Amino acid sequence: MAGNAAAAAEESGDFDFLIVSHENGGILDLFKFLAFNNPDSGAKFLKTFRGGGGGGRAVVQEDVLFGDGDHRWVIVVSIIVRKIIKVLGKPMEWFGYVVEFFLNLLSLNGNFLGLLSNFLHGKVVMPKRGSDTFISAIGHLDGRIDLFKMESPSNEINQNELDIMTGNRALMDLCMMASKLSYENAKVVKNIQMHFVDFYNCWNDYQKERSTQVFIMCDKPKDANFILVSFRGTEPFDADDWITDFDYSWYEIPKLGKVHMGFLEALGLGNRLNAPTFQAHLQSRKVKPSNLNGGDSSKSHLSSPTVGSSQSSDSATEEEEALVPVMGGEMTAYYAVKSKLKELLEENKNAKFIVTGHSLGGALAILFPTVLVLHGEEKLMERFSCVYTFGQPRIGNGELGKYMEAHLEKPEPKYFRMVYCNDLVPRLPYDDKTFLYKHFGVCIYYNSLYIERKVEEEPNRNYFGWRFLIPEYLNSVWELVRSFVTGYVYGSEYRESWESFMLRVVGLAIPGLSDHSPVDYVNSIRLGRRRSVEMTSF
Repeated sequence: MAGNAAAAAEESGDFDFLIVSHENGGILDLFKFLAFNNPDSGAKFLKTFRGGGGGGRAVVQEDVLFGDGDHRWVIVVSIIVRKIIKVLGKPMEWFGYVVEFFLNLLSLNGNFLGLLSNFLHGKVVMPKRGSDTFISAIGHLDGRIDLFKMESPSNEINQNELDIMTGNRALMDLCMMASKLSYENAKVVKNIQMHFVDFYNCWNDYQKERSTQVFIMCDKPKDANFILVSFRGTEPFDADDWITDFDYSWYEIPKLGKVHMGFLEALGLGNRLNAPTFQAHLQSRKVKPSNLNGGDSSKSHLSSPTVGSSQSSDSATEEEEALVPVMGGEMTAYYAVKSKLKELLEENKNAKFIVTGHSLGGALAILFPTVLVLHGEEKLMERFSCVYTFGQPRIGNGELGKYMEAHLEKPEPKYFRMVYCNDLVPRLPYDDKTFLYKHFGVCIYYNSLYIERKVEEEPNRNYFGWRFLIPEYLNSVWELVRSFVTGYVYGSEYRESWESFMLRVVGLAIPGLSDHSPVDYVNSIRLGRRRSVEMTSF
């Protein structure tokens, strides 16, 4: 049983982890830790467990406590940012409700003048959250829903044999639009042009809520050529999502490497409050149904109760259900998606599957096949086509990257990571001597002129580099100016919404924030051109 496996993991101590907590300690403790390297203060924020097969020991990471000030500064900044976000959590949520209500009120009534006219005539259309007409804030930033039509038919998606080379902009565009669509509610997603399969609202046991969303679609109902899995990314008014992005905690998987703990929790593969649960999920290939945290295992479902979820539960075989554990009595993303994929691939013998996501969703998109490889899911990986991510944060260290490149680079690359200009999220968590978070895969980088180049790492890899500060602010001004003229230069399809314009104004204060918007990722794919001469971002 998984519960027994967790107990065995704890007894053996065959795992390492580091938890950087923002919930313990105060400002004075942070100052003592930063200025004087005080171990008692540091221990309030850092928890490390070093295993070794013969009994582990809880320690405070010595290379952090006794390293140089730059290492501690990175930790302190992370903790302060997460503390601020936590304090602002409820106001952010309430503000988000108001903003999305107002945006939908305007759009449903024909914007400002239409709303005024409807109000005077007593015909105001009121938005209803969760309906098929209620659009997220992300959807209002970029309202494009149609797939890009290439000038050359040879660049369209080949339905019989997926071309996953970087030149296939049609496939890139499909993945970006699916990543953008994942921010919408289940009823909006169900109205997609392709065949909708299922929408999952999955449990994060550490956050104690259904905070991981993912949907699955196919190119057609029968004899599908491809199956696309899209994970939802960081929601702009969700404090927990932003805290996860700024979290530096990791769990080390023997022979694989260190993996971001918050992303593992989002997939439902453990809970830092009960650290051995990570080993229970990650060290064994098959886990029998058991609640790892004391809930009622009889509540196990293949998905949480949302649109279409009953399809998954009803159609799953008894054998597959036996491989689906629960946490807190709720279904989690990794097992729900894996179970449904096996079912779909059995029904569609020629289909391959693609995984995609923007922001946090991109991290989950690449972590999903990573765990499939770890679990030895050879049959599934034989049907794996590729991963496309957009504005994705780092998920692990260099050892993890080398391990996955060995599985995703042969016979040809299968992992493509898109980064637009100064987007701050791909530069998190920090890549430094303390945390060693590293990107891997093929990085396709676009500057603010939408010039594309393939690089090993995006410029200014840690965002806070001082020598990039002035160029970042200048670039934000340029992007604001560009937002006025793009529609006139390239056509009405590229005219930015007033919501996107307002985000660019905010970007003047926080460079790189507006660069994370899907607007620039869609534009980069559709307007991007290969670098012919050496150029840099503004």
